[in-house]
Amino acid sequence: MINQDILLSYFTKDTLEAGCDEAGRGCLAGPVVAAAVILPPDFTHPILNDSKQINEKNRYILRTEIEQSALAFAIGIVDNKGIDESNILKASIMAMHKALDSLKIIPEHIIVDGNKFIKYKNIPHQCIVKGDSKYYSIAAASILAKTYRDDLMNELHQTYPQYNWKQNKGYPTKKHRQAIKEFGTTPYHRMSFRLLDEQLSLDFK
Repeated sequence: MINQDILLSYFTKDTLEAGCDEAGRGCLAGPVVAAAVILPPDFTHPILNDSKQINEKNRYILRTEIEQSALAFAIGIVDNKGIDESNILKASIMAMHKALDSLKIIPEHIIVDGNKFIKYKNIPHQCIVKGDSKYYSIAAASILAKTYRDDLMNELHQTYPQYNWKQNKGYPTKKHRQAIKEFGTTPYHRMSFRLLDEQLSLDFK
């Protein structure tokens, strides 16, 4: 499928610009995972877009292509305990900072999906609502964040198959909530989240 909405290659011309995005903010279980990607200034791709607009098979194909083409990329992870200790917004930004920390090249400018970010070192940044459908580097970060998080949830599924994380990836599906009601919580559930509608009757383990 050809990307009908051609994305932009950069926000600030002639700078090393890192795009940042995260995956897993709305989940009931598992970590929030962020990625930071610096692409060549002339990078284009016919199907790269917001990861939510791309099927699973193509996301993994794109991940390989992004990692081969990027000047630098990195992943940052904050687990469910870190999310509970702060909040999901702060944890998401913390994961982005961790990804930026791990880049082998220091960016000169940062563009972030969404409307909230905490300044990273002394590097200027720009928040862009729906940036993952507007800029290649943010779209690339969304692909990496999503696929690396999916890999983690698939691994956890092997230990806790009753929650069907291989399918729902920790998101609040009806079956996931039903499993929490039936089996209780795991060490990977976010206890600060509303796990059930009848929260008070939940049997915490």
